[in-house]
Amino acid sequence: MQSGQTPVIRRAIKMFAFLFCSTAVGALAEAASSPLSSTSIFAPASTPANKIFGLSIFVLSVSAVIFAVVFTLLVYSIVKFRGKPADTSREPAQVYGSTQIELAWTVIPVLIVAVLFLATARVIHAIQDAPKPEAALDVTVIGHQYWWEYRYPKLGIVTANELHIPMSDPGDPTPTFLKLLSADTNHSFWVPELSGKTDLIPNRVNQMWMDPHWPGIYLGQCAQYCGTQHAKMLLRVSVDKPADFAAWVHAQQQAAVQDEKVIAGKHVFEATACINCHTVNGTVADGRFGPDLTHLMSRSTIASGAAENTHANLRAWVQNPDTIKPGSLMPAMKLSAVDLDALTAYLETLR
Repeated sequence: MQSGQTPVIRRAIKMFAFLFCSTAVGALAEAASSPLSSTSIFAPASTPANKIFGLSIFVLSVSAVIFAVVFTLLVYSIVKFRGKPADTSREPAQVYGSTQIELAWTVIPVLIVAVLFLATARVIHAIQDAPKPEAALDVTVIGHQYWWEYRYPKLGIVTANELHIPMSDPGDPTPTFLKLLSADTNHSFWVPELSGKTDLIPNRVNQMWMDPHWPGIYLGQCAQYCGTQHAKMLLRVSVDKPADFAAWVHAQQQAAVQDEKVIAGKHVFEATACINCHTVNGTVADGRFGPDLTHLMSRSTIASGAAENTHANLRAWVQNPDTIKPGSLMPAMKLSAVDLDALTAYLETLR
């Protein structure tokens, strides 16, 4: 390497260092300023997420030190032993064997791997073997193509796509334990701010838990490719204050609203294939292939978070789901305009 190339190397090193530092600082600043706006592990809001965050920072720090040492030695070697015009006809000095160096590059990596292994095993044990208190809330999560079903066995509640759980006071913890099942193919439940990633596998029962410390909306994603609409199989966890959660539970335990003003829409619902896939308590609809619609309008979104739950979106979803979620397994109902309006009006009373 010619000596004139040294400034180029220095500029490259400075540019790389600037980009690396600015990217890292920017990511951390964004996570700190808006912890609920994205799926980021840098804003833990529960005990499992906090343990994973701590482990991630530790591994990142160790990796950064290794990178800095290796990169420094590499740059030093390039600069110190760069080629010179006078050396073009001479072979570099050949060095064979060094017990000290060989021990160093064997023992040090083994120690690093051992430390990382023990740190990871400690966190896995703390999360997976955590005791379950009597006050814990049990929720059964069933992954479908392409939506989430939530069952609260002790509360008699069945809902979809928007999970409601209570905030957990560290002084009086009320964690939520999730039993994870799959109705078809592999899925993966992942809300980074609340817990780690856990797969839902057919014919297998997996579990996870979370104890959110602050109320709010936490977003997540199916993290295992499960088919055409995997990208729109979104997660929305509403962490409620105890009083708000109790009010939500009371509302969900009520029977479906019976409004005579939309009786025509109810007849359309009961006369079509809707009842084969969906359930509405108090009606003949008892399907299990699609979401329970008993309290449909209590949800902020439809199609597993793909669209806001508005009149226009709900009407478009019933008319032709592919306009919102191409490849979804819900068929287009092909109703007349009159029947479509009547059915939409009926669905909007299910609160």
